[in-house]
Amino acid sequence: MLKILFGEAEHEIYHPPTYFDNRYEDEWITDSLTVEMIKDIDKSEVIGTHLIQSPVLGPISTKEISGGVKTLILMAFDESGRIFNASACGDNCAKWIVEIGKRKDLTINLHHVMDFHEVPDFEALILNTGVTVHSYEEYLEEAVKIKER
Repeated sequence: MLKILFGEAEHEIYHPPTYFDNRYEDEWITDSLTVEMIKDIDKSEVIGTHLIQSPVLGPISTKEISGGVKTLILMAFDESGRIFNASACGDNCAKWIVEIGKRKDLTINLHHVMDFHEVPDFEALILNTGVTVHSYEEYLEEAVKIKER
């Protein structure tokens, strides 16, 4: 299940792309989920563990993929117990965050109100209030309550 904490979190990785560059494992890159995320977010093709074909940049290394995709890969595969700052992702990563949360327990933190409005079957536990939301509208209501505190 996806769990969201608004604001700072203990053990938070505030800048996931830097953490990724120093911690990722080769097998994460060729996993089918990663291949799909890189294709969707970066419009690029995984050729191998150390080579990505970008339509804009040409052949690039794994360390040159976008920060959003790096953060998603960490959310999907890192088992350190760290909480990743999902505000390092653009809103185009929202559907993938929800997908990863369907596959495993995933706790993220946000420093902004991410736009999940296009995500079908959106559900998340808002840790600040203890409320499970089942729609983007309910999510926004909880976010407003938290920001008003």
